[in-house]
Amino acid sequence: MSVIEEINNANALIVGASQGIGLGFVKSLLQENNLAKIYATYRNANAATELISLQSEYSQKLVCLPMDITQESEISATVEKISTEVDKLHLVINCVGILHEGELQPEKSLRQINSENLIRYFQVNSIGGVLLAKHLQPLFKHKEKNIFACISAKIGSIGDNRLGGWYGYRASKAALNMFMRTTAIEYSRRCPKTIVVTLHPGTTDTNLSQPFQRNVPPEKLFPVERTVKQLLDVIANLKPEDSGEFFSWDGSRLPW
Repeated sequence: MSVIEEINNANALIVGASQGIGLGFVKSLLQENNLAKIYATYRNANAATELISLQSEYSQKLVCLPMDITQESEISATVEKISTEVDKLHLVINCVGILHEGELQPEKSLRQINSENLIRYFQVNSIGGVLLAKHLQPLFKHKEKNIFACISAKIGSIGDNRLGGWYGYRASKAALNMFMRTTAIEYSRRCPKTIVVTLHPGTTDTNLSQPFQRNVPPEKLFPVERTVKQLLDVIANLKPEDSGEFFSWDGSRLPW
Protein backbone atom coordinates (compact mmCIF):
# COMPACT_ATOMS: atom_id res chain seq x y z
CA MET A 1 0.00 0.00 0.00
CA SER A 2 1.47 3.36 -1.00
CA VAL A 3 1.70 6.41 1.22
CA ILE A 4 -0.95 7.95 -1.03
CA GLU A 5 -3.39 5.09 -0.39
CA GLU A 6 -2.69 5.06 3.34
CA ILE A 7 -3.57 8.69 4.00
CA ASN A 8 -6.65 10.68 3.11
CA ASN A 9 -6.00 14.18 1.80
CA ALA A 10 -2.28 13.59 1.25
CA ASN A 11 -0.12 16.33 -0.25
CA ALA A 12 2.61 15.82 -2.85
CA LEU A 13 5.39 17.93 -4.37
CA ILE A 14 7.04 17.12 -7.70
CA VAL A 15 10.19 19.15 -8.29
CA GLY A 16 11.16 19.53 -11.95
CA ALA A 17 7.74 18.77 -13.42
CA SER A 18 7.83 20.70 -16.69
CA GLN A 19 8.50 17.64 -18.85
CA GLY A 20 9.82 14.08 -18.90
CA ILE A 21 9.56 11.94 -15.78
CA GLY A 22 8.45 14.84 -13.56
CA LEU A 23 5.50 15.66 -15.81
CA GLY A 24 4.70 11.95 -15.96
CA PHE A 25 4.49 11.82 -12.16
CA VAL A 26 2.12 14.79 -12.11
CA LYS A 27 -0.18 13.19 -14.71
CA SER A 28 -0.25 9.91 -12.79
CA LEU A 29 -0.78 11.47 -9.37
CA LEU A 30 -3.64 13.63 -10.64
CA GLN A 31 -5.62 10.39 -10.97
CA GLU A 32 -5.15 9.56 -7.26
CA ASN A 33 -8.32 10.40 -5.36
CA ASN A 34 -6.56 10.43 -1.99
CA LEU A 35 -4.31 13.32 -2.97
CA ALA A 36 -5.61 16.69 -1.86
CA LYS A 37 -2.87 18.87 -3.36
CA ILE A 38 -0.09 18.39 -5.87
CA TYR A 39 2.55 21.09 -6.03
CA ALA A 40 4.69 21.04 -9.16
CA THR A 41 7.72 23.20 -9.90
CA TYR A 42 9.17 24.30 -13.21
CA ARG A 43 12.16 26.46 -14.13
CA ASN A 44 11.18 27.78 -17.56
CA ALA A 45 7.54 28.61 -18.33
CA ASN A 46 8.15 28.22 -22.08
CA ALA A 47 9.12 24.59 -21.53
CA ALA A 48 6.25 23.94 -19.10
CA THR A 49 3.22 24.71 -21.27
CA GLU A 50 1.71 21.22 -20.89
CA LEU A 51 2.15 21.29 -17.11
CA ILE A 52 0.64 24.77 -16.81
CA SER A 53 -2.31 23.75 -18.98
CA LEU A 54 -2.99 20.90 -16.56
CA GLN A 55 -3.33 23.46 -13.78
CA SER A 56 -6.30 24.99 -15.62
CA GLU A 57 -7.92 21.58 -15.89
CA TYR A 58 -7.23 20.59 -12.26
CA SER A 59 -7.35 24.00 -10.59
CA GLN A 60 -8.51 22.65 -7.22
CA LYS A 61 -5.76 20.05 -7.02
CA LEU A 62 -2.66 21.19 -8.95
CA VAL A 63 -0.53 24.22 -8.09
CA CYS A 64 2.36 25.06 -10.43
CA LEU A 65 5.23 27.10 -9.03
CA PRO A 66 8.30 28.58 -10.77
CA MET A 67 11.55 27.56 -9.08
CA ASP A 68 15.20 27.22 -10.07
CA ILE A 69 16.73 24.48 -7.92
CA THR A 70 20.16 26.10 -8.18
CA GLN A 71 18.91 29.19 -6.31
CA GLU A 72 18.45 28.58 -2.59
CA SER A 73 16.38 31.75 -2.23
CA GLU A 74 13.87 30.35 -4.72
CA ILE A 75 13.70 26.99 -2.93
CA SER A 76 13.07 28.78 0.35
CA ALA A 77 10.38 31.01 -1.17
CA THR A 78 8.63 28.05 -2.81
CA VAL A 79 8.57 26.02 0.41
CA GLU A 80 7.29 29.08 2.27
CA LYS A 81 4.50 29.48 -0.30
CA ILE A 82 3.50 25.83 0.09
CA SER A 83 3.59 26.22 3.89
CA THR A 84 0.98 28.98 3.74
CA GLU A 85 -1.46 26.47 2.23
CA VAL A 86 -0.60 23.13 3.90
CA ASP A 87 1.29 22.18 7.04
CA LYS A 88 2.59 18.80 5.85
CA LEU A 89 3.79 16.93 2.78
CA HIS A 90 3.55 13.17 2.32
CA LEU A 91 5.34 12.59 -0.97
CA VAL A 92 8.14 14.65 -2.49
CA ILE A 93 9.94 13.53 -5.66
CA ASN A 94 12.87 15.55 -6.96
CA CYS A 95 13.11 14.91 -10.71
CA VAL A 96 15.57 17.67 -11.61
CA GLY A 97 18.68 16.53 -13.43
CA ILE A 98 21.06 17.59 -16.18
CA LEU A 99 23.18 15.48 -18.54
CA HIS A 100 23.65 17.83 -21.48
CA GLU A 101 22.83 21.48 -22.07
CA GLY A 102 24.20 23.43 -25.04
CA GLU A 103 27.98 23.10 -24.89
CA LEU A 104 27.70 21.01 -21.72
CA GLN A 105 28.14 17.40 -22.80
CA PRO A 106 29.25 14.22 -20.98
CA GLU A 107 33.03 14.00 -20.97
CA LYS A 108 34.61 11.04 -22.77
CA SER A 109 38.07 11.72 -21.37
CA LEU A 110 39.95 13.83 -18.84
CA ARG A 111 40.91 16.22 -21.66
CA GLN A 112 37.29 17.38 -21.88
CA ILE A 113 36.84 18.29 -18.22
CA ASN A 114 36.46 21.95 -17.26
CA SER A 115 35.53 23.44 -13.92
CA GLU A 116 32.50 25.45 -15.10
CA ASN A 117 30.79 22.33 -16.45
CA LEU A 118 31.58 20.37 -13.29
CA ILE A 119 30.12 23.14 -11.14
CA ARG A 120 26.97 23.15 -13.27
CA TYR A 121 26.56 19.36 -12.92
CA PHE A 122 26.92 19.57 -9.15
CA GLN A 123 24.64 22.61 -8.78
CA VAL A 124 21.76 20.90 -10.58
CA ASN A 125 22.24 17.20 -9.83
CA SER A 126 23.57 17.28 -6.26
CA ILE A 127 23.36 20.55 -4.34
CA GLY A 128 19.76 21.25 -5.31
CA GLY A 129 18.62 17.99 -3.73
CA VAL A 130 20.25 18.62 -0.37
CA LEU A 131 18.96 22.21 -0.32
CA LEU A 132 15.47 20.80 -0.79
CA ALA A 133 16.09 18.49 2.17
CA LYS A 134 17.17 21.49 4.24
CA HIS A 135 14.12 23.63 3.53
CA LEU A 136 11.47 20.88 3.43
CA GLN A 137 12.19 19.64 6.96
CA PRO A 138 9.32 21.54 8.64
CA LEU A 139 6.78 19.98 6.24
CA PHE A 140 8.05 16.48 7.08
CA LYS A 141 7.79 16.93 10.86
CA HIS A 142 4.45 15.22 11.34
CA LYS A 143 3.25 11.85 12.55
CA GLU A 144 2.10 10.40 9.23
CA LYS A 145 4.32 8.36 6.89
CA ASN A 146 6.06 10.43 4.22
CA ILE A 147 8.63 9.90 1.48
CA PHE A 148 11.36 12.09 0.01
CA ALA A 149 12.74 10.56 -3.18
CA CYS A 150 15.36 11.94 -5.57
CA ILE A 151 15.87 10.64 -9.08
CA SER A 152 19.47 9.52 -9.26
CA ALA A 153 21.12 7.21 -11.82
CA LYS A 154 22.82 3.83 -11.79
CA ILE A 155 25.74 5.52 -13.52
CA GLY A 156 26.32 7.35 -10.23
CA SER A 157 27.17 4.04 -8.53
CA ILE A 158 30.90 3.92 -7.80
CA GLY A 159 30.81 0.15 -7.33
CA ASP A 160 29.07 -0.38 -10.67
CA ASN A 161 31.42 1.86 -12.70
CA ARG A 162 33.07 -0.38 -15.32
CA LEU A 163 33.22 1.90 -18.35
CA GLY A 164 34.56 5.24 -17.06
CA GLY A 165 33.83 8.54 -18.79
CA TRP A 166 30.97 10.93 -18.05
CA TYR A 167 32.95 12.35 -15.13
CA GLY A 168 30.68 15.22 -14.13
CA TYR A 169 27.40 13.33 -14.41
CA ARG A 170 28.71 10.26 -12.60
CA ALA A 171 30.28 12.27 -9.79
CA SER A 172 27.30 14.58 -9.31
CA LYS A 173 24.88 11.66 -9.04
CA ALA A 174 27.24 9.90 -6.62
CA ALA A 175 27.26 13.12 -4.58
CA LEU A 176 23.45 13.20 -4.63
CA ASN A 177 23.42 9.65 -3.27
CA MET A 178 25.75 10.65 -0.43
CA PHE A 179 23.74 13.78 0.34
CA MET A 180 20.53 11.74 0.58
CA ARG A 181 22.16 8.97 2.63
CA THR A 182 23.36 11.60 5.09
CA THR A 183 19.99 13.36 5.06
CA ALA A 184 18.30 10.06 5.91
CA ILE A 185 20.44 9.74 9.03
CA GLU A 186 19.59 13.25 10.25
CA TYR A 187 15.92 12.89 9.29
CA SER A 188 15.72 9.70 11.37
CA ARG A 189 16.15 11.97 14.38
CA ARG A 190 14.36 15.12 13.23
CA CYS A 191 11.66 13.74 10.91
CA PRO A 192 11.43 10.07 11.93
CA LYS A 193 8.41 9.29 9.76
CA THR A 194 10.26 10.28 6.58
CA ILE A 195 11.76 7.67 4.25
CA VAL A 196 14.56 9.16 2.14
CA VAL A 197 15.67 7.29 -1.00
CA THR A 198 17.41 7.77 -4.33
CA LEU A 199 15.92 6.05 -7.38
CA HIS A 200 17.37 4.88 -10.70
CA PRO A 201 14.61 5.17 -13.32
CA GLY A 202 16.26 3.15 -16.07
CA THR A 203 16.86 4.65 -19.51
CA THR A 204 13.70 6.62 -20.21
CA ASP A 205 12.65 8.15 -23.53
CA THR A 206 13.09 11.82 -22.57
CA ASN A 207 15.06 14.81 -23.80
CA LEU A 208 17.79 13.95 -21.28
CA SER A 209 18.52 10.55 -22.83
CA GLN A 210 17.56 11.30 -26.45
CA PRO A 211 21.09 11.95 -27.81
CA PHE A 212 22.33 8.69 -26.25
CA GLN A 213 19.57 6.24 -27.18
CA ARG A 214 21.15 4.78 -30.34
CA ASN A 215 22.79 1.82 -28.61
CA VAL A 216 19.99 1.17 -26.10
CA PRO A 217 18.03 -2.04 -26.86
CA PRO A 218 14.34 -1.21 -27.47
CA GLU A 219 13.24 -3.31 -24.49
CA LYS A 220 15.51 -1.24 -22.21
CA LEU A 221 14.28 2.16 -23.39
CA PHE A 222 11.22 2.87 -21.25
CA PRO A 223 8.38 5.20 -22.17
CA VAL A 224 7.78 7.81 -19.45
CA GLU A 225 4.50 6.20 -18.39
CA ARG A 226 6.22 2.87 -17.72
CA THR A 227 9.04 4.51 -15.77
CA VAL A 228 6.59 6.43 -13.59
CA LYS A 229 4.53 3.31 -12.86
CA GLN A 230 7.63 1.31 -11.97
CA LEU A 231 9.01 3.99 -9.65
CA LEU A 232 5.63 4.50 -7.96
CA ASP A 233 5.55 0.73 -7.37
CA VAL A 234 8.99 0.94 -5.72
CA ILE A 235 7.82 3.88 -3.59
CA ALA A 236 4.67 1.98 -2.62
CA ASN A 237 6.75 -0.85 -1.17
CA LEU A 238 9.20 1.26 0.84
CA LYS A 239 9.53 0.51 4.54
CA PRO A 240 11.12 2.67 7.27
CA GLU A 241 14.26 0.53 7.24
CA ASP A 242 14.75 1.40 3.53
CA SER A 243 15.52 5.03 4.33
CA GLY A 244 18.92 6.05 3.03
CA GLU A 245 19.03 3.35 0.32
CA PHE A 246 19.52 3.49 -3.46
CA PHE A 247 16.93 1.56 -5.51
CA SER A 248 16.62 0.62 -9.15
CA TRP A 249 13.35 0.80 -11.09
CA ASP A 250 12.70 -2.89 -10.42
CA GLY A 251 12.99 -2.51 -6.64
CA SER A 252 16.48 -4.00 -6.36
CA ARG A 253 19.11 -2.24 -4.24
CA LEU A 254 22.03 -0.71 -6.12
CA PRO A 255 25.65 -0.64 -4.87
CA TRP A 256 27.10 2.68 -3.79
